[in-house]
Amino acid sequence: MAITVMVVDDQEMVRAGFTALLDAQPDLEVVGQARDGAQAVELAAALKPDVILMDVRMPVLDGMAATKRILAGTRPGEPPRIVMLTTFDLDDYVYAALRAGASGFLLKHSTPDELAAAVRVVAAGDALLAPSVTRRLIEDLARSQPVVPITPAQLTPRETDVLRLVARGLSNRQIAAELVLAEQTVKTHVSNILTKLELRDRAQAVVYAYEAGVVVPGPRH
Repeated sequence: MAITVMVVDDQEMVRAGFTALLDAQPDLEVVGQARDGAQAVELAAALKPDVILMDVRMPVLDGMAATKRILAGTRPGEPPRIVMLTTFDLDDYVYAALRAGASGFLLKHSTPDELAAAVRVVAAGDALLAPSVTRRLIEDLARSQPVVPITPAQLTPRETDVLRLVARGLSNRQIAAELVLAEQTVKTHVSNILTKLELRDRAQAVVYAYEAGVVVPGPRH
């Protein structure tokens, strides 16, 4: 079955462009478009898409508020995966949206292949964390919320090492190379981390890691 997608953006050309690109993929289907967050909340309840591409800045209701309402209105195990659409300059809302339960963020100028891959990634239950945006997110968080490093009591030393690398935006393959582990072993560690810390996905793991001080960002370069 095709992965169903809803595109939310206040610019009609952006909605039309994303829709055309996604509908061209044999395994993806755009089932709805919304021009603002309020309309997105209504359509999400009616259409129940697998993935929502959500613009951050919109009139009537912004992407962060819409994300909160959509996820609050769904039962556990049934919420759609929401990907925030942002630009190179990190929007103030993205961090709050991740805390609200968004599964990640995507740069608006991403290529068609990156867009399609992003939908597939979050539909499969993983989180989408563009490294360039992750760095900006980390820097902003470091300036606004200084923290003291801790080690979660629930995690083993190896799991803590994995969490630190997840927070840097590394993939399972990259973590495996960094720690000289099998990729399947890293996948198991990540699953254990999410279970022990009661986190939804990698996006929330990144937020947790920096809020709890498991990792502390260095100075801006």
